[in-house]
Amino acid sequence: MADPSSYRPKPGQIPDSPGVYKFRDEHRRVIYVGKAKNLRQRLANYFQDLAALHPRTRTMVTTAASVEWTVVSTEVEALQLEYTWIKEFDPRFNVKYRDDKSYPYLAVTLGEEFPRVQVMRGAKKKGVRYFGPYGHAWAIRETVDLMLRVFPVRTCSAGVFKNAARTGRPCLLGYIGKCSAPCVGRVTPEEHRELADDFCDFMAGRTGTYIRRLEKDMMAAAEEMEYERAARLRDDVEALKRAMEKSAVVLADATDADLIAVAEDELEAAVQIFHVRGGRVRGQRGWVTDKVENVDTSGLVEHALRQLYGEETGDSVPKEVLVPALPEDPDAVSQWLAGRRGSQVSLRIPQRGDKKDLMATVQRNAQQALGLHKTKRASDLTTRSRALEEIAEALGLDTAPLRIECFDISHLQGDDVVASMVVFEDGLARKSEYRRFQIKGFEGQDDVRSMHEVIGRRFKRYLQEKERTGEWEETPAPTGPVPAPQNDTTDPGAAPGQDPCASDGTAPDPDAEPREDDGRPKRFAYPPQLVVVDGGQPQVAAAKRVLDELGIDDIAVCGLAKRLEEVWLPEDDDPVVLPRSSEGLYLLQRVRDEAHRFAITYQRAKRAKRIRSGPLDAVAGLGETRKQALIKHFGSVKRLKQATIDEICEVPGIGRRTAESVAVALASAAPAAPAVNTATGEIIEEDDGGTTT
Repeated sequence: MADPSSYRPKPGQIPDSPGVYKFRDEHRRVIYVGKAKNLRQRLANYFQDLAALHPRTRTMVTTAASVEWTVVSTEVEALQLEYTWIKEFDPRFNVKYRDDKSYPYLAVTLGEEFPRVQVMRGAKKKGVRYFGPYGHAWAIRETVDLMLRVFPVRTCSAGVFKNAARTGRPCLLGYIGKCSAPCVGRVTPEEHRELADDFCDFMAGRTGTYIRRLEKDMMAAAEEMEYERAARLRDDVEALKRAMEKSAVVLADATDADLIAVAEDELEAAVQIFHVRGGRVRGQRGWVTDKVENVDTSGLVEHALRQLYGEETGDSVPKEVLVPALPEDPDAVSQWLAGRRGSQVSLRIPQRGDKKDLMATVQRNAQQALGLHKTKRASDLTTRSRALEEIAEALGLDTAPLRIECFDISHLQGDDVVASMVVFEDGLARKSEYRRFQIKGFEGQDDVRSMHEVIGRRFKRYLQEKERTGEWEETPAPTGPVPAPQNDTTDPGAAPGQDPCASDGTAPDPDAEPREDDGRPKRFAYPPQLVVVDGGQPQVAAAKRVLDELGIDDIAVCGLAKRLEEVWLPEDDDPVVLPRSSEGLYLLQRVRDEAHRFAITYQRAKRAKRIRSGPLDAVAGLGETRKQALIKHFGSVKRLKQATIDEICEVPGIGRRTAESVAVALASAAPAAPAVNTATGEIIEEDDGGTTT
């Protein structure tokens, strides 16, 4: 049993925004998902005295080992994200969904003699008017319950309806006024259909006209002193307003529109759709699909439009469809949509205002859906095992590669050349084994030579470790000196929960080499069964050549070329092409993309550090605080350069030895190139007060 105080976040860390939170147990399994209007207030309720908690809540917080949260923009988004995560993780402490095969719709069976209002799932049927989809069936029932007092439409099944007609007695809803009881002839079929049509009009967004009509009737009844009828109409208006409050207003102009967003990578795409009617979000749906063909965002949007509206007619196709990218032939698609609707349909990309903001929310939902899909796919043991088996079969390996190391080179036009090594064990990222390298053997841009150097340094270190620990008796002598790996560090931002800053508040040194407890450089663990390089034949050949030079013949090598996602093997003229839907290709792609992310993150940080560096950085023992003190005292580096050693010593905290070092460093620094005003061509020179031209 865990103590909740052991993982309680600090109050200042929790935002006071709407969001969704997850509790995980010690095995990182999600055991509870919840949403909150204010994350800080809601999470504080879980970390009070255990005796004051409900027994179920107390069991949950003592089972959990950590809590994490995601901030969203609105409560509507929080509700949807909560629903998505409950479906994704199936937490043991959440109420289970009995049927999550499809989203529920509010349906009106207009094809029957006496239309019925009900919850429906699955394929749409002819003669049925649908509203939604909704996140929860109970949300539909709450809305219907509020509206039945105003629109007392039949909700009973065919069996109940026939039984009431046979006995001449209506059901309970008929007695309490929430059904017009057409089963016993209280209303005619025409009157009941008129009620159903009014119900549909209200759900379709035509709310203002109907409420104004009820208010007018209420005032007229009051003037005629029919107070009971006026009171009932007043209650009807309040009920309809409460039903309208179930959906937040997102577009002030009472727009009817569908918003479609797409999140994608090379293999998969997630599509999210928000249905807005009368300016309110009336429903949402989404799906994830494999990109079995080479299709861009425009093509994905066109596929989504066909799937959404291929079987829809009339008002089911809205007046306006907002998309992130127009199809290749937008005019033809617009005409097709207009034909389905029976009137003009606007297909466009939102550029500004509320519609653009709402589209951003839909896009975040699409990104979240794709991320959750990939998380589920990566965490599935059966899927990972199948992926490793597919890789072994495609590459001709004797066993599945349980440890995979991937290398990538990153630079900016030949400057700040760095490399990364990421590790996947049993199909999952092992971030504690990640390493970063600076290319030291040469200068300039040469990815093949860089790959040769990095893999050589990694496996020379491995051979040194084997020799040091006595794992073998004879050590092959590699030719030439063994360069010490530089910057073999773990990305501070890679490990979840790791603080990217040191305890003293300074940023970690990216050039620092990790050390064991006894001070020795940290070892590279054990060797992989497969080395993956980001690139094609030249990079693969370089990796294979260095392994041959070191006498290592039990490690397989392959490369993954990004352009066509083909797999290259050493000494093979033709690549291995895995199916686009292959789990093995998906795993190789994820490994490659992680290596690319890790490399480019380090390369950007290294470039930023170089750009920020100045002549004072070369002074040993001069920290950031004393640098700022010097600049503040003299006003600029130029004035500091002109100062004498005695004048520098006047700065608090600067001794004579440090002042001499500062003077030497500034005197030996190369003069900076003059800045030029591009508008006038004049040279901008810095003086005591700032800059002059």
